[in-house]
Amino acid sequence: MMSYTESQSLVSRYCQKLRYELGKDSKFVMSYAQREEMLLEEIYSNSIMELVSFTNESLGQVGQLEALFDDTVGLINEDGETVYVCGDAGIGKSILLQKIQSLWSRKELDIGAKFFFCFRCRMFSCFKEDEAICLKDLLFKYNCYPDQDPTEVFHHILQFPHTVLFTFDGFDEIYANFDLSSVPEICSPHEPIHPLALLVSLLRGKLLKGSKKILTARTGTEIQRNIIKKKVLLRGFSSNNLKEYTAMFFKDERQRTLVLNQLEANPSLCSLCSVPLFCWIIFKCYEHFHSVLDSHELPDSSVTLTDVFLLMIEVHLNRSLKTSLLKNSIRSQAEMFKSRKETLLALGKMAYKGLENSFFIFEQEEVSSANISEEDLQLGFLRTVKGYSGCDSQATYEFLHVTLQSFFTALFLVIEEKVGAKELLEFFNECSFTETAQPTCLRIPWLKKQIAGEDPFGNKEHFNFTNMFLCGLLSGSKQKLFRHLVSPAVLERKRKTLITYLGESMKSHLKGYTRSRLTSYNQIQVQPNFVWMLRCLYETQSEKVGKMAAKRMHANYIKLAYCNAYSADCSAISFVVHHFRKRLALDLDNNNINDYGIKQLLPCFSKLAVIRLSVNHVTDHGVRTLYEELSKYRIVSFLGLYSNQITDVGAKYVAKLIEECSSLEYVKIGANKITSEGGKCLAQAIQKSKTMFEIGMWGNRVGDEGAKAFAEALRNHPRLTNVSLAFNGITTEGGKSIAEAMQHNNSVRIFWLTKNELDDEAAMSFAEMLKVNKKLVHLWLIQNQITAKGVKCLSEALKENTTIKEICLNGNLISQEESKAFENEERIICF
Repeated sequence: MMSYTESQSLVSRYCQKLRYELGKDSKFVMSYAQREEMLLEEIYSNSIMELVSFTNESLGQVGQLEALFDDTVGLINEDGETVYVCGDAGIGKSILLQKIQSLWSRKELDIGAKFFFCFRCRMFSCFKEDEAICLKDLLFKYNCYPDQDPTEVFHHILQFPHTVLFTFDGFDEIYANFDLSSVPEICSPHEPIHPLALLVSLLRGKLLKGSKKILTARTGTEIQRNIIKKKVLLRGFSSNNLKEYTAMFFKDERQRTLVLNQLEANPSLCSLCSVPLFCWIIFKCYEHFHSVLDSHELPDSSVTLTDVFLLMIEVHLNRSLKTSLLKNSIRSQAEMFKSRKETLLALGKMAYKGLENSFFIFEQEEVSSANISEEDLQLGFLRTVKGYSGCDSQATYEFLHVTLQSFFTALFLVIEEKVGAKELLEFFNECSFTETAQPTCLRIPWLKKQIAGEDPFGNKEHFNFTNMFLCGLLSGSKQKLFRHLVSPAVLERKRKTLITYLGESMKSHLKGYTRSRLTSYNQIQVQPNFVWMLRCLYETQSEKVGKMAAKRMHANYIKLAYCNAYSADCSAISFVVHHFRKRLALDLDNNNINDYGIKQLLPCFSKLAVIRLSVNHVTDHGVRTLYEELSKYRIVSFLGLYSNQITDVGAKYVAKLIEECSSLEYVKIGANKITSEGGKCLAQAIQKSKTMFEIGMWGNRVGDEGAKAFAEALRNHPRLTNVSLAFNGITTEGGKSIAEAMQHNNSVRIFWLTKNELDDEAAMSFAEMLKVNKKLVHLWLIQNQITAKGVKCLSEALKENTTIKEICLNGNLISQEESKAFENEERIICF
């Protein structure tokens, strides 16, 4: 039997080997062509990582990667085993895991993990239904095999599971046409079983319970709560992140300045760059064209994602020319595509066949049968992946990214003349997820997909991307390019088929949404799949299609909250919304719009009477844009900016808008970073306004100085009705000022002062106010520092006030026993 010292030495040597291998694997980000390998450290840049609850409410941002494993931050389920990281395609999930792998290999990730095993979930699709493997082989054969005594190393892992870190990338990419319903709840760590059963048991914590695990998946892949420990949303680049990435990518200061200036001048391009993958594509294109044509610039008008991917294809094809001849051989895009039509068809056919079956990995035989040559492989659209035993020992390939496979699929559908209407619309139908359809995802009991019924804009993102690219490739502006690749008659037939389908599906699609009749508004509440419909419509770049969509909505209040829209989607929203003839309301709360998205909404502001942008990572820059645009038209009545990143600078712009815009009645700007300085500006603006009805300032830090300014605004205000200064660090001094001012106010009906630092002295001032003010109906003093003494004063004041309906005092310094003294006064609520 091996001694403890020998065992530790053996484990130590294996850990050292594991670090070396994973460090080597994570050093580069590579495509198939070796010249395309890039150092991870030279292209990785931080992006917004947000810890969220099960309902996607923000719990704060992730600063250091160690915070992903810190149970004191963002924990939403103590019994869960897995950190679930989700985000849209291209948002940076895979490269985040590669960064974690790189840090661990260099001993720069201090989380107590001695072992690190990384898996790409799509590999599990390679295993046949009858294959079985034990946990030891899954760990060692597909990562790093111990040089000596693997049984002893595995025994150590079983004894100390908390020292193991797993990453599972791309759970939504698993495909199997068989059922796992018969998989036992608990697997033996020693008995062979299907690899997918091992994966399920690891994530459940039935195997290696206590090990650290990160699972990534694209947005829309919902997993049962009992396996999730934390949930993290990747939001892409903030404006500062983008500047950092630009500086990292373009070392030359002159070139970097040119790029930043062009991005600043083109909100459409800038919004696309908030998604790291699309940003990389755009920058690679810019870098290429700058190297061969110093004066070349990227498109300076509306840019669609189809434009970006066509540009990427052009760059890759251009690079295939001999370098020495490059400067004299730049061809037009149409000529380049025509000369490589067979290559594009071959790649497209393989992408199409794969997507039909939700396959993302291709064996050598499939590559050869598609007539893809070695020269084609060198273009860099495909890259090799490590061979999986389930796929034999031959080389296997995948597209550089799943979105690229979707693009080539759409390209095939356009340029293959034999494709008929059924095939053309095939993936719209695939997005109609039904239980009777051929399964395209594992039927694992705890994996839940959002069921979309017959909705053609459902939840399968790779199909949705294909549909979106199809709309872009068949748009009117692309006809000049494709008439060299497919006959005009065929092209026109496909285009008409698509446009007709979009019109019909949109009509039925909109019928299924909840509609409400509000005062002055007909509201339609849409679902996240509506964003995919908008993306498809936008890619057509057809004004006729945009007008048709606006007309068929039959609403003037569009509720797009919680739809996972990001900044570039605002181009698509504007594309439809600017066709509305009358004033309308737009609710974009709880998305990822940010400052770039606000710029994309410029065509809409002349019609927006209600604009809700709460929980959207909006900064002072975005607020400035809002002020500049909304002040031009002066029709806005409701401005929602709750829970963003607005400071006193942004508060001053909102204050200017209140002063200049007499139509503005509601401002919600709570949970930002506004101090007394910004609070004073807002209060002074409200004091001048004769139309302001409600101000929501919950969760800022205006303090007593801000409270005094608001007190002056309240004094004799003609209309202000609802006021929230909750959670603002207001003490007795500020409270007394407010109470005194409220003696001279006849408009306020509801006042929230929850979560401040008001004591009995402040309570006495409010009691005196209540003897005079007979208009206030609701006063909330929850979670302050008021004792029974203060409550008694308030209770006594109610004898002279029959108007007020409630004074809420929950969470103050009063016991249940003390509260019994006020039981006869129902308007005093202590518990």
